[in-house]
Amino acid sequence: LMIEQQPSLSTQFVLFNLFGDYILPRGGVIWTNNLLRLLDLLGIGERAARSTLLRMKQDGWLASRKFGRRTQTAVTRRGRAVLDQGNQRIFEPPLERWDGQWRLVVYSLPEEKRELRNELRKKLVWFGFGNLAPGAWVSPHDRQQQLEAIFDELAVRRYVSLFTGRQVGALSDQELVARCWEIAGLEAEYASFVARYRPPYEALCTASAAGPVALAPADCFVRRFWLTYAFQPFPRKDPNLPAALLPDPWVGHAARQLFSGYRRLLSLGMGDFVDELV
Repeated sequence: LMIEQQPSLSTQFVLFNLFGDYILPRGGVIWTNNLLRLLDLLGIGERAARSTLLRMKQDGWLASRKFGRRTQTAVTRRGRAVLDQGNQRIFEPPLERWDGQWRLVVYSLPEEKRELRNELRKKLVWFGFGNLAPGAWVSPHDRQQQLEAIFDELAVRRYVSLFTGRQVGALSDQELVARCWEIAGLEAEYASFVARYRPPYEALCTASAAGPVALAPADCFVRRFWLTYAFQPFPRKDPNLPAALLPDPWVGHAARQLFSGYRRLLSLGMGDFVDELV
């Protein structure tokens, strides 16, 4: 098996990924012994797994229900909302058409609400907004629906204003991008992802060209999990800018195509492996 677990890996983060990518799309419920089996394949022992499951239940992310001597673990409504939001960003398609309009969020929260201010910043970063100036964040995306939900969730609507318009100052749109996002650093990280995963992907393509995927279903599950895990940080860093605002060529497009193609091939090789467990 292709085990790539790192010493600092969070078991809770693995569980969130497991529920978001495999269990939630299949109903959100799994027998606990089958969940432990999947975690074991990913290099997480039963003791660490049970301890984390208990903590996630106490925190309201998961719930359990007994059926005789067996137990089911399910994602709660709270957990489902977070996972749905995560999947939306990870699998969001590239912004192909841009109307040239920037969406601006401006806020001013008093110092006694600094924790709330930090939460708002995290949400804006997650949805691809860049910090233009203190209390001012921009994005080429129309995120009003998501923003309205965030403002209600954090109860900060009275402190926030939204604007839409073109950038008509001395800066060009490209210069504005350079001020708000670390595109060069992101480009280097995408290149590293491509360098790491293209060889095994191409090798698997070659081996599978003459027949079925040449890996056991459990191996395909493990590879697919760690591939997605490795790609998952990009939505937090990549604002998904339109082509007009990106370097040409943009390695992020190659990374996304590699990610999608490799996942699809591993999904075929996985067959009914996960379906039978969830």
